[in-house]
Parts: sequence; structure tokens; C-alpha cells
Amino acid sequence: MSISTPFIQRPIATSLFIAAMVLVGLAAYPFLPVAPLPRIDFPTINVNARFPGASPETMASAVAQPLERQFAAISGVAQLTSVSVQGASQITIQFDLDRNIDAAAGDVQSAINAASGQLPRNLPSAPNYYKVNPSESPILILAVQSDALPLIEVNEYADTVLAQQISQLTGVSQVFIGGEQKRSVRVQVDPAKLAAMGLTLEDVRGVLISATVNAPKGTIDGEGRSYAIYANDQLTKAAEMNNVILAWRNGAPIRVRDVGQAIDAAENALLAGWQTGKRGIILQVFKQPGANVIEAVERIKAELPRLQAAIPPSIHTSIIMDRTQTIRASVADVQFTLMLCVGLVVMVIFLFLRNVWATIIPSITVPVALICTFAAMYLMSYSLDNLSLMALTIAVGFVVDDAIVMLENIYRHIENGERPMEAALKGAGEIGFTIISISLSLVAVFIPLLLMGGIVGRLFREFAMVVTIAVAVSAVVSLTLTPMMCSRFLKHHEGSHGLLFRVIERFFEGILAGYRVTLDIALRFRFITLLTFFATVGLTGYLYVTIPKGFFPPQDTGVVIGLTEGAQDISFKRMMEVQTRLGEIIAADPDTQAFASGIGPGVGGQTINNGRM
Repeated sequence: MSISTPFIQRPIATSLFIAAMVLVGLAAYPFLPVAPLPRIDFPTINVNARFPGASPETMASAVAQPLERQFAAISGVAQLTSVSVQGASQITIQFDLDRNIDAAAGDVQSAINAASGQLPRNLPSAPNYYKVNPSESPILILAVQSDALPLIEVNEYADTVLAQQISQLTGVSQVFIGGEQKRSVRVQVDPAKLAAMGLTLEDVRGVLISATVNAPKGTIDGEGRSYAIYANDQLTKAAEMNNVILAWRNGAPIRVRDVGQAIDAAENALLAGWQTGKRGIILQVFKQPGANVIEAVERIKAELPRLQAAIPPSIHTSIIMDRTQTIRASVADVQFTLMLCVGLVVMVIFLFLRNVWATIIPSITVPVALICTFAAMYLMSYSLDNLSLMALTIAVGFVVDDAIVMLENIYRHIENGERPMEAALKGAGEIGFTIISISLSLVAVFIPLLLMGGIVGRLFREFAMVVTIAVAVSAVVSLTLTPMMCSRFLKHHEGSHGLLFRVIERFFEGILAGYRVTLDIALRFRFITLLTFFATVGLTGYLYVTIPKGFFPPQDTGVVIGLTEGAQDISFKRMMEVQTRLGEIIAADPDTQAFASGIGPGVGGQTINNGRM
């Protein structure tokens, strides 16, 4: 009695058992997300603080420094960096990989509250934070442009219609707006005229704040009814703001238009975005964790015509960058390699066994093991990415070993004259423990990867688990389905073999004869053979030291990123001219799409091109 005996004696139950496993794997396959790499969550939090009008130095000393002092006291902080620009500071807190991001977010909020007493009292709003994953990049970048409407109106439609509707789609986590141009009223005053009127900028600021408010006005109570008074005192247009009275001098009002002017303009004039050399709004779409990238992008593309119909026809929406193009190409290439490996394994089995059923029986193990692995990947929230597909490709050579060992041992007894059923029972009993030991030894090879820590460990853990699962499934199939099929389909061949068998046999005999000749030469010149061995070891060590090393091999994704940075005293107009020129150079090729974004003098910007290289 062996592990395989009940399965050999019950062929229908064994077939149904394996079929159930295959059906579960096939059902799980469509639900596996597609991604370029395994999902790795870096516990990282970004904290943003805004103080309009403050210089970068003021933001760094009065805002960023008190916050950093509190954040540094949080346990598990691995890295703390901050960037301060005019009117804004951004602090990035990266925690240890084993730190829970939700617990870290609570600690960050507590630190912000503790630092509130050290922040400027006239800070418009408290610093806010959000969780980010630095490993995630936009899956889709859209450009929103118009030749007829001003950018402020284009931004309103991009923000209120496109960004909100896209962010609600399944698989989309958030949509960032680049080159944002929010509507605002900017009051420009002449300091000389203010001084002549005996006013200061602080006086103007206080009057403007009190002049545009939306506060409750009270109620009117009658005998039978009660009315709420509604009156919106907010000033939303520049023409209204020009008439605001700042003060009275000699019985005459001093209005905003007397000391300057109010204009309708963007809230932040230091933000800009270009697409193919034209100003516009950039929408960067990010996916949800674990979402299928390809399905999410296809869902957005299918929704774009409806969204385009909901905005004015003069506003055009176009796709600048689609990351699924490279993901589709890489995943399709790995899938082709996987199918090619399966075909080569089956061919090699046939060349050596030269028997149809002896080839079919172990070959069934390969698709069964791979398909059943999909079910385990779904339960573990894994994805179809380059590493998991590479693991399946490597596993093709592993999963077939157990079945071949089982088949060879059973066929040996059949050649000795035993009946297939007896040979299967006897052969499976002899080799069952060996198959288990082979599988465990293969799994043991990947234990260091499973226990490895850090980013590399998280990245390759999915790879190691996929191979381990495939090997475990192959062991189950080799102990159940393989001996059962051997007992029903294998037969001892009697008589002469065919032409193909004889041709392959002569080929192997020729290889054996050639090996015998080379072995005689190696044994005749032992010293030279030993020197060759040491030279090979030395050359291997030399190549290991000299070969370039990196985290991932470089690949052509069809994207070029250029960065520009200017001095603090460079004008914003000049900086934008550099950005525009860089975008025009990149977009000179008709097969490319380019967009650029910039922020503030001296802060720099980026230009990204997507297309044919």
C-alpha cells in the first residue's frame, strides 16, 4: 500500500479530482491582475503644507523644520526628506518595510497636531497628508487642450468632469492634475499709490478678506412663517473686486481700482503644462493596488467618448502616454516564451521516450500544474507580471521531472513482463518517497528567497512562491494522475520499431560515441584537463566581477524623460521657454507624443516623451 494505490484503483475519482483542480485554476485566471512587476507596498506618506507668499527659505525654517522635528520622533522612520518652494513644502516620510501604513498614518497625524503650536498662526490651513507608493507610476496620461477657451475654463472641466468621472471607474485610485489653473481673482496694487493714501498691504488684505465672505445672515420670524436670510457676499469676479472700498479719505472712498486693479487669473501662476508645444492641462491616472492595469486602461478608453460629449466641443482630450503598451508587449513576450518552453519540453520527452502515450502522460503534468498554480496565485493576491510568468516558465522544467521519474519506473516493470496495473502499483510504491524528496529538495532551493528581507525579498517572494506552488502541484499530479494513467494506457511494445525510432536511436548512439572519444582524450591528458577546470573557475570569477550589475536589466519602454533646473533668480517666463523648446525638440518626430510640466522659477520641470525611439 502506497500513497498512489487509492488513486490507481479509482481512476474516475482521480480524474474528477484533477479536473476539479484544473477548473478552479481556469476560473481564477481571468481574475488575476496584470502588472509589470509584483505589488510592493512601500509605507510612505507625503505631508503637504501651504503658506501663500512665503519664500522657500521661510517655508523651510518656519513650516518644514517644526514638522520634521516631530516626524523624526516617530518610530520606524527610515528616511525623511523635504522640498520647500515658494508658498509650499512637501515632506516625504518613508518607514521601515514591516511598518503598518495605517498605524504610521495615525502617528503622522499626531505629529502634525503636536507641531501646530510651532507653525505660523496665519497658516491658511493645517498641513495634510496622504499615503503614496513610490513604486507606482501613472498608467495613463491625458492631455486636455482648447484653442478657443481660456485655460481656467479648461481646468474647470478637466477637474470637475474628467478627473472626477475617471477616478470613479473601477481600478482607478486617483487622478492628479498637472499644470493646474484654478480660477481666482488676483488684486495687483501699486505700493507708491498705497503709501500716498496712507495705506499698507496689510490694510488691503484685511479689507479684502472681510469684503468677500459667505456667512449666515440670520432669520426673519413671522407669526405664521419663519424665513432664512440668504445673501452671498462673496466676490467671484474681478469687476466686482475693483469696486471694493478700501478706506475713506476726506469723505471720499478709496477703491481697489484707485490703487491698482483686480484681474481674473489662475490661482498659481507658477504652474504650467504643455502638450506637443501647446498649453493645456495634464491628467495623470493612477491605478488601485492589485487592479488589472490593462482592464483599467481599457475601461478609461471606453469611457472617454462619453466624457468628451459632456464637455464643450472646443475642448479636446488626447492620450499622451499609455503604460499598457509596454506591459502588454512584455507580458505577451513572456507568455510566448512560456508556451515555447512547454512545446520544447514535450518535444524532448518524445525524442527520448519515443512513445506516444509515454510522452502524453508526463506532458499532462505541465499544463495541470501551471493551471492549478493560477488558483493559488489568486488566493495569495498575486498578479500576472514579468516575475511570476518567469517563475512559471522556469517551473516547466521542474514540474515534468516527477512525472518522468514515475513513468520510467513503472515502464521498467512493464518491460520485465508485468501487467500495467501490477507495474503501476509496484512502481508507484517504489518511487513515491523519491518523488516527495525530489519536490522538497526543489522547494528548499527557494527557501532563501522566501526568507529574504528588504525590497529584493519582497520583489522575489512572489517568484519563489509561484515556483514552489507549481512544484508542489506537480508532485501531487505525479503521485495521483500519472500512475493511474500508466496503469491504463502503457503497454509493452513487441516487435520491431518504426523508422523514426531507429533514426533517433542512431542519433543517440552517435552522440554516445562522440562523448566516448572526448572522454578518452580528457582522461589521456589529465593535467591539461585539470588546468582547464581551474581556468574556467578563474574566468567565471573574473566575469562575475567585471559584468555590470543592477537591480533590473535596462529595457526600452519608448519613454524619454528630460529634466531642467534653473537658478532662483531666473524668470518664470524664461524657464517656461526652456521647457517649451525642450518639448518641441522631442516632439519633432511625427510618431511621438510629448508633454511638459514646470513649477516656479528655480525649481525646475520635466519633459516626458512617449513614442517611437
